[in-house]
Amino acid sequence: MSLYGALMTGVAGLDANSNALSIASANIANVNTTAYKTGQNVFSTMLASAAGSGDISSGGVISHSVQNVTQQGLLASTASPTDLAISGNGFFVVSQKPGDTTSQMFTRAGDFAPDANGDLRNGSGLYLMGWPLDSAGNIPTDRNAMTSINVSNLSGKAEATTTMSLQANLQASTAPVSGYTPGDMTSGKATPAFERTISVYDSQGGSQPLQVSYLKTGANTWSYEVSYQGNAANITGSNPIATGTMSFNPDGTLANADNSAATPTGSINVTIPWSASSGLSSQTVSLKMGTVGSSDGVTQYDSPSTLVSSSVDGALFGNLTGVKIDGDGFVTAQFSNGLSQKIFKLPVATFTNPDGLSAVSGNAYQVSMDSGSAVLGEATTGGAGAIQANALEGSTVDLANEFTNLITTQRAYSASARIITTASTMLDELMQMSH
Repeated sequence: MSLYGALMTGVAGLDANSNALSIASANIANVNTTAYKTGQNVFSTMLASAAGSGDISSGGVISHSVQNVTQQGLLASTASPTDLAISGNGFFVVSQKPGDTTSQMFTRAGDFAPDANGDLRNGSGLYLMGWPLDSAGNIPTDRNAMTSINVSNLSGKAEATTTMSLQANLQASTAPVSGYTPGDMTSGKATPAFERTISVYDSQGGSQPLQVSYLKTGANTWSYEVSYQGNAANITGSNPIATGTMSFNPDGTLANADNSAATPTGSINVTIPWSASSGLSSQTVSLKMGTVGSSDGVTQYDSPSTLVSSSVDGALFGNLTGVKIDGDGFVTAQFSNGLSQKIFKLPVATFTNPDGLSAVSGNAYQVSMDSGSAVLGEATTGGAGAIQANALEGSTVDLANEFTNLITTQRAYSASARIITTASTMLDELMQMSH
């Protein structure tokens, strides 16, 4: 190797160690960056030529950065339900603009929060993407049909009643009434032995009163009527909206809630004939009076008639109170009436070679030839990790290791500089020999 070659080797050493210093500095600067992945400097030899004898005519060193994208950072709990972390493989799908599917990027930085429009974006301004769910909670068949996750586009939710259950006792010693015709209790022609009004919920979240009336018409036999007690203009047809007879076993347990049924049953269907002017959807309520042969519903014992308990499903209108994200990636809206609704599901993108992704500003990555194409899958399936809410992934930077790298890099830089000064001195001596 000539003296000039030694100079060039020293210059290469300075350049390589400068690059190593830059990588270590970037790691240290990002020690608190969410989900930052440590860069690693790698040195390799650079040879101009080599003789057959093994003598190197000129040599040097080059430096390049290697990403450790697959390294898992520690997860730290947070108070925000929209802070997200991935435990295992995969990335969140993000975009630079809400709903923009043409500029997809990938990140593990899950410090998401709603913007002024309710779209979730992280601290780098990247918007979280996901699959919108249909009314049955299914994701689109086209896995590329994603949109930005918006947590405020639902004003509220109501749920119509479909089931009403009664637990009551009808006094066994009540005298039977003869000459009863269905509808007499509602019209006032007959006085019920027992009746109660119970409110159900319509399709718009309103409360609607239904009155259930009972009249004993024979041994162990009772007739019942279900009548609507609200504004008469809300329904069409006649009132009561349901009538029938029920029977009991000699031991007071329910024998049949509908004596007209082919087989004994413990419930009846009550269809509320909402009128067009009410604006309500047609509604059928299953009125459960108990289990046949059991005393868990309506019974006939010789004690005063009473309503022990009643329950209805459905709910009044409730306002959106927040969202919850589970480990499978479902984004669930929660409402003040206790209801919830799954509205989105977050995909987890995986790659054949995640370390080959191209890093971009904002602690995000883009697809490259080395990474392979993104596979959009569901959390916890196909090698994808689980999503954890109320958590953030920490940086993978090891400060002790980086400080050590700074020291060794500084020493190597000084040594490379010494090569240059030494070669320069030797060249000076050579030049002096020529005089």
